[in-house]
Amino acid sequence: MDGAVTAVSSNGEYSFTKPNRASITLLAGLGVEGDVHAGVTVKHRSRVAQDPSQPNLRQVHLIHEELFTEVGAEGFDVASGDLGENITTSGIDLLGLPAGTLLRVGDEAIVEVTGLRNPCLQIDNFQDGLLKKVVGRDEAGTIVRKAGIMGIVQVGGVVRPGDTITVELPDEPHRPLDRV
Repeated sequence: MDGAVTAVSSNGEYSFTKPNRASITLLAGLGVEGDVHAGVTVKHRSRVAQDPSQPNLRQVHLIHEELFTEVGAEGFDVASGDLGENITTSGIDLLGLPAGTLLRVGDEAIVEVTGLRNPCLQIDNFQDGLLKKVVGRDEAGTIVRKAGIMGIVQVGGVVRPGDTITVELPDEPHRPLDRV
């Protein structure tokens, strides 16, 4: 299962959306160079408030471009970077990957998948009603999160739109993704 990078985004300031860039540089153990969420320990405000010494399992946020099409069919206008992701992908079922999956991005970078993004109320501040489209419940009542996945940088490198993403699944048994 291979896919592609369709956009890359970063922001050195706290804001919900992130501007698209020609490239981003992933730094091993830290995240996206110059991005407000880069670091060894947590940088997301809600996580810092709980315990600022927690390891940063959310160094890189990836989201599948197919989600934009899905919510677009319901009247929402969402583009790359709008939901705060660093890497927008196509052709990969990100939400179906198991924890520990390695994503080889471009020529050098390797991102290890740590879990699901836990969508927050800021999504409704961006577009009213959008939160209900990216988090809900399945027929069994289990919470389903669709707002992308999070990862840590194992090997750094430059990432650009058009780069290939190669998926390497971990050894079985696979652990399904949970929120991080």
